[in-house]
Amino acid sequence: MLTYPSARDRIDHSALLAKIDSIKPLKRQIKQWLKAGIMENRKFAKTTAGTPQGGVISPLLANIALDGMIRDVCGRFKKKDRPTIIRYADDFVVLHEDIGIILRSKELVSEWLADMGLELSEAKTSIRHTRDGKEPGFDFLGFNIRQWKVGKHHSGKTGGHRSRLIGHKTYIRASDKARKNHRKALKKVVEDYKSVGTDVLITKLNPIIKGWSNYYSIVSDKTDLWEEDYQFRHILRGYANYRKSRKSLGKTLENLFTQIDGRQVFRSKGTNPKLLIKHGDTETRIHKVVRPEASPYDGNWVYWSERRGKHPETPKPVAKLLKKQKGKCAWCGHYIMPDDQLEVDHIVPRSKGGSDEYKNLQLLHQHCHDSKTALDLAGIRNKETKG
Repeated sequence: MLTYPSARDRIDHSALLAKIDSIKPLKRQIKQWLKAGIMENRKFAKTTAGTPQGGVISPLLANIALDGMIRDVCGRFKKKDRPTIIRYADDFVVLHEDIGIILRSKELVSEWLADMGLELSEAKTSIRHTRDGKEPGFDFLGFNIRQWKVGKHHSGKTGGHRSRLIGHKTYIRASDKARKNHRKALKKVVEDYKSVGTDVLITKLNPIIKGWSNYYSIVSDKTDLWEEDYQFRHILRGYANYRKSRKSLGKTLENLFTQIDGRQVFRSKGTNPKLLIKHGDTETRIHKVVRPEASPYDGNWVYWSERRGKHPETPKPVAKLLKKQKGKCAWCGHYIMPDDQLEVDHIVPRSKGGSDEYKNLQLLHQHCHDSKTALDLAGIRNKETKG
């Protein structure tokens, strides 16, 4: 983990701007942010170096400052000894089976950071084994990564043409700290809104539960998510005890929970009650890794539109359809390339009563659209001839 005690004040603006390979409006905006100056105690000071402490742009600038670190550090090793470095903004981990390579990587990272006016925090930097030791595994971005020894029928593999068993399996889950913080946040909301209507409480809780569950759905299985529901039920039981008034606790719980598909769901009162989202209702999914050198502003609008459903240089309908179609032309089934000419087509032509809703739209190559339109027109002519 990186920290910036006084180094953030020494980051060179020219070095930052030289690293930006993006569209001109964005580069111009970042330069204006850097040169904006600081107003403190009614005194204005120019910023000739460094970045704003605690500013919303700081993570972006840290990301720019550290760009190239992985490439340069890994390039100092032979291919067979090269470590794996994973970085997110100013947090990163270095992975390798040889402790000597890890220590050498630490030295190289420190040297590289010095050129940008940054330094590693010794207090926050640790070296751990993922399987052995007193505290095996490590926490990274709210996840706990750990490996367990298993038999050959459950062992992971190295992959590749000469794949072999490695004798252990990697488990990635929400860290204990992340779980405690999440439960604490839910409990605080219940405490803050226990005197208002249940519908207001549910409105406040649902975004927190949905956001947390979506973040960890890429690694957590259903058991982990249901565990959070089980723990939260105790908090809701305390809320019911507070709201019971003269009624019995059992009667209050009966009013606050309803049976849906054989499960008890926390709800509000009224003819159109609000339902509390359950952690376990979130679908677990496999995360699609971003290409190492990819950036939303690298000009590959097809890749990012397909991945995210939006891109600053792509019309919204095109981006949404690219994501829906997983980057493929709906007519020929081939992948769409950045230089391809594209057109939005109505699946059911408007001449046949087709609507402009997204469910009736598809993205086609220009030549595929021509072929599809020709068939649509032929069908209309045949229908008119028969009529």
